[in-house]
Amino acid sequence: MSDKDLMDQEEIFSKVLRAGRRTYFFDVRSTKAGDYYLTITESKKFTHDDGSFHYKKHKIYLYKEDFQSFREIMGEMMDYIIDEKGHEVISERHQKDFKKIEPSENGEISSTDSFTDLDFEDI
Repeated sequence: MSDKDLMDQEEIFSKVLRAGRRTYFFDVRSTKAGDYYLTITESKKFTHDDGSFHYKKHKIYLYKEDFQSFREIMGEMMDYIIDEKGHEVISERHQKDFKKIEPSENGEISSTDSFTDLDFEDI
């Protein structure tokens, strides 16, 4: 593999979101033509009975021509879920250190302990 091929596979810009057993990687990469695209990778840790572990990864490749539609649909889906079910994450109720966080009068959550707010404006 040539040096140029290696450079094409390098990340140009990266962010990581750790969310429990899942980790999300957002990586800007370069095509052979020099254009940029986004990869979103979900990595989930699984532990075996013997204590060893492995990761399962799922990757999405998102190209610039799809950014606007992706952003619109993602925003619509996230808004729908919040409108239908609110900000509370039901599965967290079963954790021993669960603390219910009430929204303020303007509907905003004052703490980010219960979820991570993602903004896709930078895509």
